[in-house]
Amino acid sequence: MSETVQVIDVRTPLEYEHAHIPCAHNLPIFSNEERVKVGTTYKQKGREKAILLGFDLTGPKWSGFIKEALRIAPEKKILVHCWRGGMRSGAMAWALNLYGFEVFLLEGGYKRYRNWVLDQFKETYSILILGGMTGSGKTKTLNKLKELSQQVIDLEDLAQHQGSSFGSMGKFIQPGQEQFENLLARKLNKIDKSIPLWVEDESLSIGRCFIPNPIFQQMRQAPVMKLLVPFQERVNFLVKEYGVLDKEFLIESTLRIGKRIGPEQTRDAILAIRENRMDDFIKIVLVYYDKTYANGQGKREKESIHIIQCSSTDAEENCKLLLNHIKSKRIINAAIQSQF
Repeated sequence: MSETVQVIDVRTPLEYEHAHIPCAHNLPIFSNEERVKVGTTYKQKGREKAILLGFDLTGPKWSGFIKEALRIAPEKKILVHCWRGGMRSGAMAWALNLYGFEVFLLEGGYKRYRNWVLDQFKETYSILILGGMTGSGKTKTLNKLKELSQQVIDLEDLAQHQGSSFGSMGKFIQPGQEQFENLLARKLNKIDKSIPLWVEDESLSIGRCFIPNPIFQQMRQAPVMKLLVPFQERVNFLVKEYGVLDKEFLIESTLRIGKRIGPEQTRDAILAIRENRMDDFIKIVLVYYDKTYANGQGKREKESIHIIQCSSTDAEENCKLLLNHIKSKRIINAAIQSQF
């Protein structure tokens, strides 16, 4: 699908909100309530009655549809879809074509697009994992790798979550699972599978979003470049990242993992937050997150983990160490060969 062609999704606002093609514009033929009425009429009275009701409901709307389509695609080139590529998209395509638009229909509609999304997860990618315990500055290092023209997918950015109990940062709103998959598939489709793809070491879930199992299995088998950053450097980094957040958010997030860090540690962590002793708070919760990370690493083959000794969380310096390591150890070639 050409990115120069604007996409309009004529499904209801509720369908669109649940999940949609990234960058598609919602131009619903029916409201949520109207679609229910048409569907009920179709089941109870048949197709022709449903079509007549549909025209009754949309009659006054057609000039508005065309005006909105012109705003979205002033060059009058547009792709239209609904759920299955049926009457809704057909009607919109007819009206826009009549007005002079160059109209493309997505055959099979959003349902077929979802099949395409799932197909992207079945492909094989030359994955390299950027690892390191919480506070190692992995996301900043990942962004720096991207600046250095490395192939990167930031899963946490797609999921709008940093992957811990505190991962919403008190402001991020996560997409639903289906939309997360749509966003990921779009990124994967642009990847050159003959060269490495950097992703951050993640558990299966990132907040409420789950990495599709075929991709997660590839991640678990991929080489890991583990940044080994001194403990106090990680504490300092996390204080800057999380120490400025709303105290009530930090307390609520700490309480969510209270059973796992223990009652005394939970009490001490909350007291440290209230007294603005962020260094102490971070040190308490890091004990839990370090154990969790170590458990995850223990499920990997030891030979797949490469330790990168770092003196700080400086992303530029750590990128140099990473790239020098994979070049000297010929990890890139090994990663590619292991995938094909």
